[in-house]
Amino acid sequence: MTTGMPAGPATWVLLEGASDVAAVRALAERAGLGLDGSGVRLVDMGGATNVRRHLLDAARAPASPRVLGMCDIKEATFFVRALRDLGCAVSCAQALPGWGFQLCDRDLEDELMRALGPGRVRAVLEDLGLTDRFATFTQQPAWAARDFHEQARRFAGVASGRKELMAQALALALHPRSLPAPLRGLLDDLSGDGPTFSSLGATERTGS
Repeated sequence: MTTGMPAGPATWVLLEGASDVAAVRALAERAGLGLDGSGVRLVDMGGATNVRRHLLDAARAPASPRVLGMCDIKEATFFVRALRDLGCAVSCAQALPGWGFQLCDRDLEDELMRALGPGRVRAVLEDLGLTDRFATFTQQPAWAARDFHEQARRFAGVASGRKELMAQALALALHPRSLPAPLRGLLDDLSGDGPTFSSLGATERTGS
């Protein structure tokens, strides 16, 4: 996981947290993108509220990096405001993918679990040796009556390091053709030219 900003030419991928970094890194490496060798840095922002600071770092960098990212739709306003503050004419949250920032409906774990379905999520829990702990968790009064999807989402976040572990495993359990739209869009951006961001602002992709 990378939290600091590189000084040289690179692509910076701004992500909300460590679990997003774990999933994107696993999928990018599986796709043969070679992040480290190509100067790509996955940045754990520690929350969407910090996006403006990271965009300012990019704008001030000696060699302007290409900036991509991904966020939850409920946090998209932070990205829109930050980009507008730096001179980017972002019309609304739904326009963010055209600027290189993909949108998750709820969060990345939700996207991954919906794409896999309950049976394959259970298989991931079993592969990780978490089946018994999950069963104990679902017996708690507050969660016993919830559906499996909500139980699994909450279970991922109740122990230190589990969210990253599960995000990586869930991502790798998906066939490349079955990736959720935000992850597919981000990987496509990483493998292509994508938008640019510098002290002069950002350039929206045409035709997006």
